[in-house]
Amino acid sequence: MTADPNNPVVDIDGRSLRLSNLDKVLYPETGFTKGEVIDFYATVAPVLLPHVRDRPLTLKRFPDGVEGPSFFEKNVSRHAPDWVRTVRIETPGSSRGSEYADFALVQDLSTLVWTANLASLELHVPQWTVGPRGGVREPDLLVFDLDPGEPATAVECCRVAELLRDLLTGDGFTAYPKTSGSKGMQLYSPIRTNDSNHPREYAKRLAQRLEREYPDLVVSRMTKQLRKGKVLIDWSQNNTQKTTVAPYSLRARPRPTVSIPLAWKEVASCIDPDELFFTAAEAKDRVASQGDLFEPLLSVDRPLLRADTGNHG
Repeated sequence: MTADPNNPVVDIDGRSLRLSNLDKVLYPETGFTKGEVIDFYATVAPVLLPHVRDRPLTLKRFPDGVEGPSFFEKNVSRHAPDWVRTVRIETPGSSRGSEYADFALVQDLSTLVWTANLASLELHVPQWTVGPRGGVREPDLLVFDLDPGEPATAVECCRVAELLRDLLTGDGFTAYPKTSGSKGMQLYSPIRTNDSNHPREYAKRLAQRLEREYPDLVVSRMTKQLRKGKVLIDWSQNNTQKTTVAPYSLRARPRPTVSIPLAWKEVASCIDPDELFFTAAEAKDRVASQGDLFEPLLSVDRPLLRADTGNHG
């Protein structure tokens, strides 16, 4: 390390990286610093890295903390160290008019610490991976983003998550819940498919079915006027151009909350939304005591999602 404790040069698995402004407060409400952000990600790296490996990363950076301006960053090649693996992905419809971007792949601890040092508080990844030479694979995860419209809360999200779980189970899939780290939840299911459109179409069918069966609780359309007091099942997250916050990612909320996997018994017993908020310190304790509740998502044995899955007449 250098003589400056706030801007040290560290060695991570044989790679040299200069950290900066470690005492800078990024969460003013709690005084949580950049150094603590880096420490958090280094601590949860063993459970986080398998879920982001080979998935092109979209960084959400907060250089002046959660109360300051932020920006998404996809094209990282201009400032990434040469040991950060990047992959060139087409970006049709980019707001910047770019045909492609060079995304970082967070394959190891050194790359994860590098992203945290950029004040990239949130890690967002797609539901598909790339191969060794950068080829885009078909989606291997199905995701439902459950977003409550006030006065609905995470409690109502839990009820909807249970309904979705039952439908998925009936179609041969297994569902795994996690908090969003914000006000909602996400539900994941490992899949395999031979068409990237099938997950989105299937997720839409399930969302629309629950909207029909539980019209006072569920909405499948984005229209804000329809969402008051209901839970939006955002099936569109399965669009291959979209990303979802990664498991074990921090969120840019007033407190350093974490998007973390849940046990179904926690979902079933939830009667207060605060039960589903976990700070960085609490998340580290959960990982230490429970390990990775999302480990089943890493299995190579995945059920096939076909074009007609979920068509029940």
